[in-house]
Amino acid sequence: MLRRLIPLVLLATVSGLVPAGAVGMRDDAAVTQGSRGGNVQLAQNGDIQVFYDEYGRRVLFDTRSGQVIGVEEPTARNEAPLQRERRSMQRPRYNDRTDDDLYGRGGSLRDSPDYIPEPGDSGEPYPLTREEDATYAGRTIERQPLDNGFTEPPPATTGSTTPSEPVQQAVPSTPRLSPKASEDMAKLQVLLDRGGASPGVIDGHDGGNVRKALLAYEELTGETLPIGNSAALDAALAATGGPAFIEYTITPEDVAAPMVASVPEDYSEKAKLDHLSYTSVTEMFGERFHMDENYLKALNPEANFNRAGTIIRVTNIGQNVTAQVDRIVADKARKQVRAYDAAGNLVAAYPTTIGSGDTPSPSGTHQVKRIAFDPEYTYNPKLNFQQGQNDKVLRIPPGPNGPVGSIWIALDKPTYGIHGTPEPSKIGKTESHGCVRLTNWDAAELAKIVKPGVFVQFLD
Repeated sequence: MLRRLIPLVLLATVSGLVPAGAVGMRDDAAVTQGSRGGNVQLAQNGDIQVFYDEYGRRVLFDTRSGQVIGVEEPTARNEAPLQRERRSMQRPRYNDRTDDDLYGRGGSLRDSPDYIPEPGDSGEPYPLTREEDATYAGRTIERQPLDNGFTEPPPATTGSTTPSEPVQQAVPSTPRLSPKASEDMAKLQVLLDRGGASPGVIDGHDGGNVRKALLAYEELTGETLPIGNSAALDAALAATGGPAFIEYTITPEDVAAPMVASVPEDYSEKAKLDHLSYTSVTEMFGERFHMDENYLKALNPEANFNRAGTIIRVTNIGQNVTAQVDRIVADKARKQVRAYDAAGNLVAAYPTTIGSGDTPSPSGTHQVKRIAFDPEYTYNPKLNFQQGQNDKVLRIPPGPNGPVGSIWIALDKPTYGIHGTPEPSKIGKTESHGCVRLTNWDAAELAKIVKPGVFVQFLD
């Protein structure tokens, strides 16, 4: 510590200080009455040299004996020049709370033999700690040239300057697994997905989509999944297609897939594009493996997703439902679409977003009119809603990032349908413009097992 002491005032006469609990005080030191009425201890002849250490404290040094006699904490009255800008450098050792103190197991901190009373607002100095006692006692201080940084501001710089090193641009950090993300929960989500009870995105988190999927799974299979039992989950996974996670090697075709740099929010800007493709390989893989994109990245923190041959860890989701659907129920209260066969058995269930207060979904019973894969979307503010300042009819190109995602199941009620979404993580958590919104993969599965003429019942 002493190597950083910087002399500021030479042979300064000190007055108004209370006893500093000094180390090595001379026996013949004079005792006088200070200006504030307290006892003042001065070395013989009253000559004391003052230094400032790296914490901004005044160190009182007896020039005759060559010993430190006190350490004074900085105050508005005695702090070093420019110290106001350095107040973030606080003395870290005084009365640091230990784990025992934080949790109430070690009694009062004031009862500790290491407790050091804090000074009041009067600017009284701290006594030396035991550590400082051992550090300062019997040691002399070597004088050094005055440091310009403490005595006067640095010379002003005019004109522009060129940095000696190039400025590093901020790099987006790789998402980390949330403390609440659970591998067992992700395994449970994979089991639900395999069984036809979609949990939406697989992200390792519990929530409303998982809970309603569990109820649907019991109705589908007559079985209850072993929540919280890792061994039982692994056994159930082994019986339905293997482990929840597998390795996948990125192919040249994956890397070369058409992408767009970004997807504009404004519909008039969307209409200028040729195709609303994925914006990244990770977004494409997220949909392919039914995963939240950030969860996929967090599972593979070191992976280069843009390089063919990279091996990544993904979910092992299994096969799509193939049973033909005879009736669909859009349950607004559950926020779930439920598909039934001709015998009235539940064959699939999907979390959904159904309408909103401003643009409510239909009521009653309707029929599927047509089914379109990778559809264009026609925006008509006179028939639907108005997006931004767009007041004209626009043709929005197809693609997974289009307003209706990659699937459109039109109903016999004009402008209404069941469709996909460019934001799968928001399913069941936000509102729609009156339609029934599913993840792209759930909408694609449903589109393959439903036909025109199937009834769609809306339950309030």
